[in-house]
Amino acid sequence: MQSLEAMTVAITGGSGRVGKALREILSPLCKAVRIIDIVPPEKTLQNERYINVDTANLDALVAAFEGVDGVIHLAGLPTEKSIEETLHVNVLGVNNVYEAARRTGVGRVVLGSSNHVVGFYPRTEYVGPDAPMRPDSLYGLSKCWGELTAGLYWDKAGIRSLIIRIGNAFPQVTSPRSIEIWISARDLAQLTTIGLTHEDITCTTVYGVSAGGGSWWDNSVAERLGYKPQDRSIDFATPEAFKPQASEKPEITEFFQGGIFCEWGHDGKLRLRD
Repeated sequence: MQSLEAMTVAITGGSGRVGKALREILSPLCKAVRIIDIVPPEKTLQNERYINVDTANLDALVAAFEGVDGVIHLAGLPTEKSIEETLHVNVLGVNNVYEAARRTGVGRVVLGSSNHVVGFYPRTEYVGPDAPMRPDSLYGLSKCWGELTAGLYWDKAGIRSLIIRIGNAFPQVTSPRSIEIWISARDLAQLTTIGLTHEDITCTTVYGVSAGGGSWWDNSVAERLGYKPQDRSIDFATPEAFKPQASEKPEITEFFQGGIFCEWGHDGKLRLRD
């Protein structure tokens, strides 16, 4: 398998908060990086090139992926929006990324998924990557679509994907829930590198979480691939991380893994599944 030094990598959403943090670590290690976004980056390195492309535009995405060895897909709405917006950006966008990869012969995708794919599991349950999806929102549901799309394109086209169910990727830990699910940019970059280069990737799902958390998730797949978190959530915690979060329905928000995402639109009746 290629090393990063020999790879041209496209990062959709590369101008965003997570994309920028990853680029600071990964771009110096890559042969070349294409920043695919509708917003220009604040600055670029010598080996970075910005291409203004909306992932809803398949033809433009195909052109942007020509000559690319791997894709990191981060573009999309990061929170709950209307069904129309969610379908246009998150669902159509991820479909186009995989179709553009197929048409241009890109063999690797690192898919930025989300913990909200399994947000309606209780915090007392230990959830592996093969557990049935239980999305907590339209946002989470769109990430389920993305994961299933990755599976389809592995089965039909042999495109290898590392699906990373990202926890909380903010620079600091600011809530009790974040202590459990936080991931540093350095650890996310490590997982991303595994996704782009490891020979055992097929359509593989892992959790994006640093040390000090992760007691809700079985991340043994990531460990088998060589993932060794370098950072601990508690070391990046602010005073707010140790204070209860305000919630209109704490019996929902504090019970389920998805937190506030579970509360939105919820009728307040606690329900469990067999």
